Amino acid sequence: MLQAYFESIKYVGHLLPMSFLRIFLGYFYIDLVLKDWKQYIIGVGGYSDVFVEALNKAQIPSWYRLLLSEQIIPNWHIYAFVIIGLQLVVGVSYVIGYVVRPVSMLAVFLCLNYLTVYSVDREIFFKLLIACHIMLAWVGAGRCLGLDYYFFKRRRGLWW
Repeated sequence: MLQAYFESIKYVGHLLPMSFLRIFLGYFYIDLVLKDWKQYIIGVGGYSDVFVEALNKAQIPSWYRLLLSEQIIPNWHIYAFVIIGLQLVVGVSYVIGYVVRPVSMLAVFLCLNYLTVYSVDREIFFKLLIACHIMLAWVGAGRCLGLDYYFFKRRRGLWW
């Protein structure tokens, strides 16, 4: 497997800039997990404050407002663990380069959630993140400097 890691640079070296972007985004998500863990799980406020602030926004859809008020806010501890767990999955997958295509689609849905919940001043940042995740999924960025190349050689398919 280590041989396939170094072989990926030789055969899929044109994806090297994408792999650096992938590793950077993985580090970004792992750093986000560490910050969110301290702030929202161990801290006093929790994600419920973020969700309550999102209810006051006029631009969220009515179905999402209903989901927030009846499901997410009463059970915010569970959803905080789910969101932080998904961020950790995205971060680790991006850093090691394993199943990058499906995980990047998961990251797009996370960013759409952030786009809906957080304030308007971060809108451009989340739209840029969505574009980066779609680009990583499109080119299969885990095949260079990642474990996806090892599996791509043995089992061709959409996952790798």
